[in-house]
Amino acid sequence: MRGRKKRRLMKPYSLTWQNRELALGRRTCIMGILNITPDSFSDGGRFFSLDAALARAEAMIGDGADIIDIGGESSRPFSEPVAAEEETARVLPVIEHLAGKISVPISIDTTKAVVARRAMDAGAAIINDISALRLDPEMGEVAAKTGALIVLMHMLGTPKTMQVDPRYDDLIGEIYAFLETAVKRAEAAGIPTSNIIVDPGIGFGKTVSHNLELIHNAHRFLPLGVPLMVGPSRKAFIRKLLAGENRLEDENEATHEMVETGTQAAVSAAILAGAHILRVHEVARTRATATIIDALRDL
Repeated sequence: MRGRKKRRLMKPYSLTWQNRELALGRRTCIMGILNITPDSFSDGGRFFSLDAALARAEAMIGDGADIIDIGGESSRPFSEPVAAEEETARVLPVIEHLAGKISVPISIDTTKAVVARRAMDAGAAIINDISALRLDPEMGEVAAKTGALIVLMHMLGTPKTMQVDPRYDDLIGEIYAFLETAVKRAEAAGIPTSNIIVDPGIGFGKTVSHNLELIHNAHRFLPLGVPLMVGPSRKAFIRKLLAGENRLEDENEATHEMVETGTQAAVSAAILAGAHILRVHEVARTRATATIIDALRDL
């Protein structure tokens, strides 16, 4: 009887912040989404008040979140930008209340250096920049000087334009090259490679088939030599696949359950394809999914 060939375990990484450490590799890490916005595509307005936001953050930590990602500007397709002052006013009170009271790192989801700087001063540890340092020339300097961990994401254009007929000649190759350039841009700004995370940008300038191809081939971004984050949670491609040509517009309980089931299927595929971090809305379900898929992956 032939012996079974053992699979290679995912390459481990270690994220460090404020004398703390988060290990990546053996156990999939979960970034819980906390939108302090009135208009985000999935949960806009639900956590817009300070009390609701704080309660949501605490609940996600209790459910097993490894990172809390706080954003004050919607990045849904066709969304309009928010002034830095308004964005800061939305996120800063939440960060200030949570910093020092929770054991997991806080991420600030922003493309603006001034917002990132204020968030880092208030106790955030990660900058999640969907523009990969392209929209604000000072963002790299802020990350370097504050010692922030940084997520560099691929996006085609801006949130307002990204879903206007997105096209690629070589989807994986073009996004790989974009992220490779983004990593070099970050390193040139003084950000250590050990502080960098990449994200192929599910839903940010991609069609349904693009998103499926990216998740299926997530392992092809691992040679970049930095941790990989994937964020399929509640994205439009899931709704389109479940409803055929008709999107699931009614936000009733049955629709929510269908979309969340679809999200967990996408999450499972992303883990098996090599994702180190998952950015999601439903932490408890994703933690359960990741526990099982991690065990299967490492057999």
